[in-house]
Parts: sequence; structure tokens; C-alpha cells
Amino acid sequence: MEIGLFVLRAVIGLTFAAHGAQKLFGAFGGGDLDGTASTFERLGLRPARLHATVAASAEFFGGLLLAAGLFTTPDAAVLIAVMCVAVIKVHGRNGFFSSNGGFEFNLVMAAGLFALAALGAGTWSLDAAGGIALSGTGWALGALGLGIAGGVAAVAAARAYSDSRGASRHDRGLHSPA
Repeated sequence: MEIGLFVLRAVIGLTFAAHGAQKLFGAFGGGDLDGTASTFERLGLRPARLHATVAASAEFFGGLLLAAGLFTTPDAAVLIAVMCVAVIKVHGRNGFFSSNGGFEFNLVMAAGLFALAALGAGTWSLDAAGGIALSGTGWALGALGLGIAGGVAAVAAARAYSDSRGASRHDRGLHSPA
């Protein structure tokens, strides 16, 4: 079981870290923080630079921590929140399959995070070395609930920020019929 938890943590964590590196540093063909902020602006995630910095940092640093097995359940909650925002703002409207830009990848990543929160990081982890035991059904459900709530709150905060700045109905995605 330990090798399975190690591989699950490493693959999910390093995948998040790579996506975060794209957003933060422009690594692996990414758009760096300026490009990410520009994309977030178009998505209505305002203030875009703040949302881009938080999301990219969560993916990069949270992914590295997850791969190392340190603070696994809190990492899971934060990364589930990032996946939730991605589904709400980008992928949900495209259906299930990734080939159509859907939320398939996000769901698989969130399910893996949930599983890690439920099972724990395993003995081959920094959590185990430090005596951190935050796993089990309750912890997993808590990580899932906090992740979903955090993602929804981030989207709501972006909308409230845009509304307070007088964003047009079009900018908020509220197109009135012609």
C-alpha cells in the first residue's frame, strides 16, 4: 500500500506543481504570471493578478508539498478549491470529456486528492516522519467541503469585486437577450 500512496501523491503533486510552474514562471510553455493574470481577467476572476498569484502558488507549492507528503489533507483542500474554480469558470460548461475542454481532468484530480485525505500520505511521507495524522473519512469530507466552499467563495469574491467596480453585465457573463 505504501508504494501506491507514494506514487499517487507524487504524480498528483508533481502534476499540480508543473501546472503552477507554467502559471508562475512560464515553465513548460506556460504563460507566466502576467499571462495567467490576463487569462484570469478574461475569465472575470478579478482582481486578476491576485487570483492568478494565489491559484498558481497553490498549485506550485501545494503540489510540491503534496508530493513530499507534508500537510497532505490541508493541501488537498486547497487544491480541490483550485479545481472547483477551474470547473466553475472554465471547464463545466464544456461537459465531461477533456477532449472537449470538459471537467474530466479536474474531477480525477479532485478524486485523487480526496482519496489521499482519506487514506493519508502513507509512511513514506513527511507527514509520517513528523507525526502528522490528519486523515480518515472525516478529514476527507472536511477537505472536500472546504475545497468546494473555497472554490465557490473565490468565484463569488471575484464577482463581488467586479460588481463593486461597476463591471458591465457582459463582463459578468450576464448577457441580456437581443
